[in-house]
Amino acid sequence: MSDTAAPSMPPEDAAFDQALIEAAFRQAALVGWRNVQIAQAARQAGLSMARARHRFPSRAALLVRFGRMADAAALAEPAQGESMRDRLFGMLMRRFDVLQGHRAGVLALLSSLPCRPQTALFLALLNEASMRWMLDAAGVSTAGLAGRLRIRGLLAVWLWALRTWVRDETPDLAPTMAALDTALARAERAAGWLDSLPGPGAAGATGAASEASSREKAAPDGPAADEPFRAEGEPPEEKPEG
Repeated sequence: MSDTAAPSMPPEDAAFDQALIEAAFRQAALVGWRNVQIAQAARQAGLSMARARHRFPSRAALLVRFGRMADAAALAEPAQGESMRDRLFGMLMRRFDVLQGHRAGVLALLSSLPCRPQTALFLALLNEASMRWMLDAAGVSTAGLAGRLRIRGLLAVWLWALRTWVRDETPDLAPTMAALDTALARAERAAGWLDSLPGPGAAGATGAASEASSREKAAPDGPAADEPFRAEGEPPEEKPEG
């Protein structure tokens, strides 16, 4: 979700951001995303108000940081698998683990989007940039028109699996894994947009199936790494908070 998915920053900044984001999503779960206030989240987390104002001038900034955390988690491990599909499966499931760690608050955010089209568009742009990072990390070219189409295709895969995640209340996210694997397989069959791309390995779902099996043995703990976003602007409705 960002041009710099794993930005270098002092550990204390990363810890501060994590604490504030956790507090903001807890607040969203209680009062809804539209009522989230950065200042109140900082107060509830016992964080410096001045520092919160500097690092998170608006909710849009919070979404950018959260997206980078999710991308950092996805990209923290080398892409593994014999096929591009397998590699993408692993990375996208790690992104879902981050969402799962803030599930109630993320669901509150998603449920607000029909009434907040500008925020929805903002998130779409951020997630599109994230999908570019996922493809690049998997060894899939994102250059030119063909690359743009691949990014859009993977974004559609992500959104399809996200619909299942919203309804998935299982501890191991098995339905989400199945939906993601199915969506990737359909993308393969529809246009061969993964198998036909240059890069190491042959197409197949063996890696995805293997990872799904290993993940079923333990529920994800929803690591909080970065949030992936490319766009740096803010939607007009998100006003900086004092």
